[in-house]
Amino acid sequence: MDKELIIRSSSDFVDFALLKDGKLIELHKDEEDNNFSVGDVFIAKIRKAVPGLNAAFVNVGYEKDAFLHYHDLGPKLPSLLKFIKRVSTGKHTDFLLKNFQFEKDIDKNGSIADALKSNQSILVQIVKEPISTKGPRLSSELSIAGRYIVLVPFSDRISISQKIESKEEKDRLKRLVKSITPKGFGVIVRTVAEGKKVAELDTDLQNLLGRWTAMCKKLHKAPHPSKVLGEMNKASSILRDIFNDSFSSIVVDDEELYMQIKDYVHQIAPKKESIVKHYQNGVPIFEKHGIERQIKTSFGRTVSMAKGAYIVIEHTEALHVIDVNSGNRSNKEKNQEDTALEVNLISATEIARQLRLRDMGGIIVIDFIDMSNAENRKKLYNHLREEMKDDKAKHKILPPSKFGLIQITRQRVRPERNIETKEENPDGSGDDIEAPIKVVQRITQDMERIFKKDYKKVTLNTHPFIAAFLTKGFPSLRSKWFLEHKKWVKVMPRDAYTYLEYHFFDKNGDKIN
Repeated sequence: MDKELIIRSSSDFVDFALLKDGKLIELHKDEEDNNFSVGDVFIAKIRKAVPGLNAAFVNVGYEKDAFLHYHDLGPKLPSLLKFIKRVSTGKHTDFLLKNFQFEKDIDKNGSIADALKSNQSILVQIVKEPISTKGPRLSSELSIAGRYIVLVPFSDRISISQKIESKEEKDRLKRLVKSITPKGFGVIVRTVAEGKKVAELDTDLQNLLGRWTAMCKKLHKAPHPSKVLGEMNKASSILRDIFNDSFSSIVVDDEELYMQIKDYVHQIAPKKESIVKHYQNGVPIFEKHGIERQIKTSFGRTVSMAKGAYIVIEHTEALHVIDVNSGNRSNKEKNQEDTALEVNLISATEIARQLRLRDMGGIIVIDFIDMSNAENRKKLYNHLREEMKDDKAKHKILPPSKFGLIQITRQRVRPERNIETKEENPDGSGDDIEAPIKVVQRITQDMERIFKKDYKKVTLNTHPFIAAFLTKGFPSLRSKWFLEHKKWVKVMPRDAYTYLEYHFFDKNGDKIN
């Protein structure tokens, strides 16, 4: 299993495409204007406590107040509030908590009105980004994620990832981490820490303590609200969370970002530094690796699969519904039950990919093809669980119901990734259809205008369907242009383009207007 990370950079955003054996499984976008990312820490003020919701609304600078529930306060809230007050006024300058006197924990079933007051300063961390009409979801139980461990201030717990199965390894890690963790801090040991030595864990811990100290220094006279600790840049955070030995290449089209990623990979996995490559080809990076084409075929309402099967994905305010269809596949199996099982297994693999790719969260209901055999239903359930094993988002899968439905809940911390795949009809009728003839007429008119300007070499970039229309057949339309104008036009298909989109370029690669 080879994994590749392809990174496309522009002035306003960076796109990250994660490929597994050449197939797109995750797509992320890092936008410069996103000031409320999961993991960001703010110093803010309580605007209003609402006992009826047992929650408080907090002003973090977003257009809508953020939501902080009582259960997200953390048991050490009184200690945190005391620390914030003392650090903000300059009375406390030792940020490592070893000499800090902790307060009594809050009651886990208490009331928000007893814990927080309006206009009170508090440190909060974003656990869910603004989605739809809702503001961010917050927690005051802070955590700072590193490569191998997660640092939890105002705690004394040492927790080990559930995905580490060996009891001996869990005990070893717990013993090592306990010996290096300073007083007043808890630690969560991540899965990638398995087999690591104490020196590597300690380096990671010291880096996190340095980030905690730098954040605390900002609290003195900090304006409210303001961000005091930002999550790492998207490239580093993705690599921190998913990078392992199965990665075969990381390709970046921006030189500055390439150097940053190369440095980060050198820190976390020096032996893998050589897989980071700077892409400098003239063909767009997503085009070269077939990502644009996969995006267009993966984000529609209907998603086609092998052997003619397909799934239909519908979204509502409350949940997502996925319907599995066998389509027009030829039935090579002995009976209907075997056919249903085969289609369902193919669909389960694709559905697991779609959930990660679109980052679908909340409640997902899947209507698989009915199967009467209990053993087959169990096989499908286990297969779906296995396919979703690598999904980093917290999720729970229920066994098939009496109606053959499988229900999934999946953690939602940011808006779902949605890419529009329909295109407008060029004649303006409002129907979404393929209409290459209309576009070709416009291209021909522009081509004649450009030929009159005496360009030596002309390249036309256009949608693959339009490119095929211009170049296929004998004589092709491009050949006719050559016979008429005595100039050859190079036609380059671009998967990212819509039907209506095309651009001409001169021999230097500059766009011709």
